[in-house]
Amino acid sequence: MWTLGCTGPAPRPAATGPAPGRVRPGIEVLLTDSLGLVRDRRVGLVTNQTGVDADGISDVERLRTAGVGLVALFSPEHGFRGAADPGATVASGVDSATGLPIYSLYGRVSAPTPEMLRGIEVMLVDLQDAGARYYTYLATTVDVMQAAGAAGIRVVVLDRPDPIGGLVQGNVLERDHITNVGRLELPMRHGMTLGELARLARADLGLATDLRVVPATGWRRSQAIDQTGLPFIPPSPNLRTIESLFHYPGLCLFEGTNLSVGRGSDAPFEQIGAPWLDTAAVLRTVRAARLPGVELRGVSFTPSRPGDGKYADTLLAGIRLRVTDRLAYDPTITAVHLLAAIRHHHPAEFAWIVAHFDRLAGTARLREAIDAGTDPRSIVSGWTAERERFLARRRGWLVYPE
Repeated sequence: MWTLGCTGPAPRPAATGPAPGRVRPGIEVLLTDSLGLVRDRRVGLVTNQTGVDADGISDVERLRTAGVGLVALFSPEHGFRGAADPGATVASGVDSATGLPIYSLYGRVSAPTPEMLRGIEVMLVDLQDAGARYYTYLATTVDVMQAAGAAGIRVVVLDRPDPIGGLVQGNVLERDHITNVGRLELPMRHGMTLGELARLARADLGLATDLRVVPATGWRRSQAIDQTGLPFIPPSPNLRTIESLFHYPGLCLFEGTNLSVGRGSDAPFEQIGAPWLDTAAVLRTVRAARLPGVELRGVSFTPSRPGDGKYADTLLAGIRLRVTDRLAYDPTITAVHLLAAIRHHHPAEFAWIVAHFDRLAGTARLREAIDAGTDPRSIVSGWTAERERFLARRRGWLVYPE
């Protein structure tokens, strides 16, 4: 079992635990192998609906059954139940099942206040990340680490697999574009678990937090969530399927445009659309690039109560994506080809939401290159050097084997 501190780079541990195909999430490892981290301590827990063991039993129930002194709950974006719309302010409340306070970290504050932390001796974090830079659970984890560190409270991340495996794709965020949808200088698809990201954040940001990572034993970077034996629980309302998670590192960029990403439809983050989209023309252009691992086809859909407010109750012409080869597919490259083709065929209709696109892209250069008509292949070839530097930078903070 690995209980990993973060005082400096550590060698990558050898694979241990169950045979491949049977992975134990950090909550199970904590309660069987590392209970000393929480025994006789007053514990806070940052989690949501994804914080469960391999049988789908919630962390809250597992901890209380084990006699752990759980005194407060904290929730990220989308709330403790994972039902709130993206970006929606979430209020604090009380858990009806346990009577414990639930402090929202996506509302009035984004980090625990001294009052919320009063009396807590250990903060546990158990959140299922989505595998893409834009997802806000890393920002929440960093805010918790900073607040807990200032209060002298240890943080223990109960780790989970990266649900889409360990491939690294896309551009690396530029430092002056750091926001809550890009807290570290990461590629769009970073190929890391939340525990590994916390270790990297501690180093990159110079945090003094006493951090421990309890790993998900038995996981290898080559495994997606449906190859682990763990239940798939959608991390948020619009990432409902494993298919959508594989597209998300690319299609999330369309949030910064006037196209729908399928919110309010039957397949959010599996399709894009707009009332003016010439799907036949765009598909001809993109298919000519022979992008591997993905099939694209024309569809139509009508968003109902989309959380982003785009095209409610309007019939849209759309393009649906389907992964045909997970190892060959690069959603970030596919997204650039789609953006360039749509910009080319619809110069009058297509529009950027400039500030939002640039913070998602982690740079202004991607938008500027597409506006200039730069060949998508030239755009993405310029990402290689920074991505290689990132791979070297993260190496000392990785936990899991290939």
